[in-house]
Amino acid sequence: MPLSGPPRLRPALLAAGSAALLALTAAVPSAASPSAPAPAAGSVVLDWYDATARTVAAAAAPTQITNSRTWAIGWIAAARAAREAPGGSGRGRFQDAAVASAVHDALVALAPSRRADLDAALAATLGGIPDGPAEDRGVAAGARQAAAVLAERAGDGLDPASSNTPFSVPAAAPGVWQPTPDGYAPAIQYGNRLGRPFLLERADQFRPGPPPALDSRRYRADLAEVRAYGSADSSVRTPRQTETATFWYGGSLTLFTEPLRVAVARSHGSAADRASLVALFHAASVDTQIATSDGKYTYVRWRPVTAIRTGAVDPDPAWRPLHQTPAHPDYPSGHATYAGAAQTVLDALVGPVTAPFEITSPTAPGVRRTYTAWSGLTRDNVDARVWSGIHTRTADEAGVRLGEAVARHTLRNADRLLGGGGLGVQPSP
Repeated sequence: MPLSGPPRLRPALLAAGSAALLALTAAVPSAASPSAPAPAAGSVVLDWYDATARTVAAAAAPTQITNSRTWAIGWIAAARAAREAPGGSGRGRFQDAAVASAVHDALVALAPSRRADLDAALAATLGGIPDGPAEDRGVAAGARQAAAVLAERAGDGLDPASSNTPFSVPAAAPGVWQPTPDGYAPAIQYGNRLGRPFLLERADQFRPGPPPALDSRRYRADLAEVRAYGSADSSVRTPRQTETATFWYGGSLTLFTEPLRVAVARSHGSAADRASLVALFHAASVDTQIATSDGKYTYVRWRPVTAIRTGAVDPDPAWRPLHQTPAHPDYPSGHATYAGAAQTVLDALVGPVTAPFEITSPTAPGVRRTYTAWSGLTRDNVDARVWSGIHTRTADEAGVRLGEAVARHTLRNADRLLGGGGLGVQPSP
């Protein structure tokens, strides 16, 4: 069940999420001045959210979990630093400086090729904060926390080489994953299950039960649905369903960057609250990807294209999915797991419903989708993977449940990640 936090806390953390997303706008250096106007509430978090998005896009690793790790490290440092702010009139200036300093230092360490842009963005932020002890102490807190989180995460096994540790494909057998057309690429993301989580005790902590037996009614229903609706030349899939499949075919990290920014931008919380939202969202997404890999490579379930072409249920060697199948096992679905975690964090810390917002997708140029609830993103992810012909509905639904479980664990243990002070959130069990 999606989490629900106390209503009094949702506005604060909503602000955290929205502010984080605007950080990608280009920053122009400006001279520091004691009389410079203070930044508008939330603008610094949004500026550095956008700076993070721009940096990750420009210096992207080939593995999603590595890019998610970059987001998590920068924003955990920002949240910790901002939460150090003392009370009093300088609290907001301290938090803004701390967020900018922490994210800047983490990104420079993780994407050194972007230093010039990041230095310019930091100069612009600090130029808008009145000089004084609050600014100086915030900058120092950010630098200290960035260094600390980078040291904590050193050697965590979430680099591209570790993520794609070679996997020995089992002998072909009914139900067992094999490389898929077109290309029959080797398995990817096997090493994610061996990476060090942020908060999970073990990769298998919330491992789902096994997928349906090949002679079960549920398995036959799953296969029939994918065969009919996920075929490249389906006669039953509607244009709207095809558009949904294409829209959500892109990577989860990219597709959820806009929704999270909406959440952050609409928040009225402090910089510390907003930074905490971004940090928890991405820590949960990393742990979710670790848990997903554990499930996939425990059950090693074949993909629909293999089942339909070579299985015992009305085999059709010529069947083709609408979209090319990713090179890893079916169960559970990684897109659905990511969506379940994202919805759980946003429902708990922002509230399940918001004013209408539009998002775009790199795999569906020119298409804009409108949503009013985070659950709508999850629903479309589940359907899209079936209509793309690349997942069974059972794999999608198991993925959502796994993501929810991991995110609930993240929220229950937020103070372990972010330090004392608490979010005041008591997720339901």
